Amino acid sequence: MHGLINKSVQAFLRDNYGPSLWSRVAQDIGIGPEGFEAMLRYDDALTEDLIRAAMAALDKPRAVVLEDIGAYLATVEPVRRLLRFSGTDYWEFLFSLEELQGRGRMALPDLEFPELRFNAESRGRFTLEVRGPIPGWGAVIAGLLRAMADDYGALVLIEVIEPQGICERVQVLLLEAAYVEGRRFELARPRGGL
Repeated sequence: MHGLINKSVQAFLRDNYGPSLWSRVAQDIGIGPEGFEAMLRYDDALTEDLIRAAMAALDKPRAVVLEDIGAYLATVEPVRRLLRFSGTDYWEFLFSLEELQGRGRMALPDLEFPELRFNAESRGRFTLEVRGPIPGWGAVIAGLLRAMADDYGALVLIEVIEPQGICERVQVLLLEAAYVEGRRFELARPRGGL
């Protein structure tokens, strides 16, 4: 597994629950408190151990931990910017999700992004099919979609539904695309100085 995945879980735990919880998790999986190097590769089994140790430390089920990680990732500014480039509103964002894997690979060619397939079912109801290298990417994507709905100011219902084989599925019901004012976002970063 790409180190950036493990480093993201580490950052989520440290930022939300403190360095002492992260130290316990690191000790449980047999790594030092400095944790993971973002650009290295790690055995997939270590990533699974990391997720299991996080579940135990937080006393939460796998899907809840992974969904929380997805929501956290959407608040990390470089990830948020990548996602906000997907559209001016939540509707456009949803319809551009299939392109996310390609955009991510442009930035990090060796990162295993999940494959996303977006299906419009009826007015405002969509299903996103998620195929990733480890089980649980559907929950991560559900958390990310929830956080981005808040970012855009949209009112949505999001649910991880029964998988079909290896394909995890997330159902999105877009109730109102502009429910409240979203967070401020500008394509160009403001320049400082003169």
